[in-house]
Amino acid sequence: MSASMSRSRWPDVLPVGRPSIQCCASCGAEYPDLHASPQCDACGGLLEVRHAVPADAFAAPVDGIALRASFANHCCARPVGHASGVWRFQSVVMPTAGDAIVSWPEGNTALLQRRALSQYVGVDALWVKHEGMNPTGSFKDRGMTVGTTQAVRVGASAVACASTGNTSAALAAYAAQAGLPALVFVPAGQVALGKLTQTLSYGARTLLVRGDFDDCLRLVQDAARELGIYLLNSINPWRLEGQKTIVFELLQQLGWDAPDWIVLPAGNLGNTAAFGKALREAKALGLINRVPRLASVQASGAAPFAASFADGFRTRTRVQAETLATAIRIGDPASHDRAVDAITFTDGMVLSVTDAEILAAKRVIDAAGVGCEPASAASIAGARALVHNGVMRSGDRVVAVLTGHVLKDPGILVRMHQDAAFPEAPANAPIEIDASVSAVAAVLAADARSRSTVSPP
Repeated sequence: MSASMSRSRWPDVLPVGRPSIQCCASCGAEYPDLHASPQCDACGGLLEVRHAVPADAFAAPVDGIALRASFANHCCARPVGHASGVWRFQSVVMPTAGDAIVSWPEGNTALLQRRALSQYVGVDALWVKHEGMNPTGSFKDRGMTVGTTQAVRVGASAVACASTGNTSAALAAYAAQAGLPALVFVPAGQVALGKLTQTLSYGARTLLVRGDFDDCLRLVQDAARELGIYLLNSINPWRLEGQKTIVFELLQQLGWDAPDWIVLPAGNLGNTAAFGKALREAKALGLINRVPRLASVQASGAAPFAASFADGFRTRTRVQAETLATAIRIGDPASHDRAVDAITFTDGMVLSVTDAEILAAKRVIDAAGVGCEPASAASIAGARALVHNGVMRSGDRVVAVLTGHVLKDPGILVRMHQDAAFPEAPANAPIEIDASVSAVAAVLAADARSRSTVSPP
């Protein structure tokens, strides 16, 4: 059965009173919410979670206005509130989590506006949703709080993931909080130092695999099946339940007035799938009146999804990935089919940008005092490209998602600024001076001359 056929069997939200289920997007098989495998036992397809419409104290369905109020009431304040920007939305994430919740807390990330970024992209109304403000520095914490909670609920003896870095840092931190042994499979020599050190610090057993991310993912899936380890990659449907709260939170921050576009970096496509799921549910629950268009942006050296989109999704493309944006250096994205559904539902776009365009955008993001890891800058570079191509209009309201913190990849910062390795991102090298005020004055004078001759982007 095709994904579209099975989706017609399962509504976006279940009737009031129904327990949450996991259902196969490929064959339509149904499993209880405590089913421990992230894949269908019958056909191997990926599972998706479905929840019932939230109910009030009288077991009556809650409408969109009341649900908005409920989310607001559960924001931060005690005794009913939750400090987490994920678990505030518990009724649409994991209603029966109970006391099993493993939370830092995470979420509550800023929705920023910077004039320099709006001018660079070419739109009047641009917000950046900075997921680098999560506890371990990336959006992965949102999915990992839910995934680790599910691991506790099913009685997992250990957890594992394959990673390009951010997932491993999040898994290591949340597994430590839950008291669970953790295994992390990363491609040898291809993980940024800031991410690898986090994983080691939080105590996960880190395995450097001779191969790329796709090799790591195949290995961890085999190990999970044969050794009974609970898998916490983004193929895990509960990970996506956490990651979809990025969309719920940004919609709430905008007063539930949906933007025209949500632009995000795309690697393994978990976020693209999660964002599409969030928008389906937000529309079905009456939280929003119209659906934003999704734009998934890949690096041109790791752009299998963009190639499939250009072919009308008639074929699934796989590539040998190569890009300096390590977080999206993935050639065979696991959530491909779910992401196709998200792009199709939102009348979305998939495009690729070069490493040079990513670095140029990162330079502007960093210089605006915001900062991000290289993969995050793909969203700004992609939005700029969409404006240039006439797909996105200057009057559109746009949210671009930054997925990771600027210090996630310190190596690239050294190459950019101390080594001046990338002409598309002008260096800001440290300057050695004599211990004199006149030397300081000379630097200030040189800066003033430079500013007077450089026009804004």
